[in-house]
Amino acid sequence: MRKSKKKAIASINNREATFGVYCIAFASNPGNLFDIMDANELLFPHYSKYDIRIAGLAKGKEEALELVVDMLMEVYRETGDFDVRTYFT
Repeated sequence: MRKSKKKAIASINNREATFGVYCIAFASNPGNLFDIMDANELLFPHYSKYDIRIAGLAKGKEEALELVVDMLMEVYRETGDFDVRTYFT
């Protein structure tokens, strides 16, 4: 993912299709911590109405799940809480 990280970010910012890139974003539902979505979902007009804050990128869904676990463990280890929005902003 590191080699293509800049390319993936540019594609997302330019609203271009990507292959196998998943975004970890702050949850749209306040009862959740993160949303995990295929980056191509962001191409749908529905998402342009919202301010989606991406906290991480992964190559594939399995890597996205592993990244979320790592992110949550880091937040809890550093703060003793799961306030991901405060920690990552």
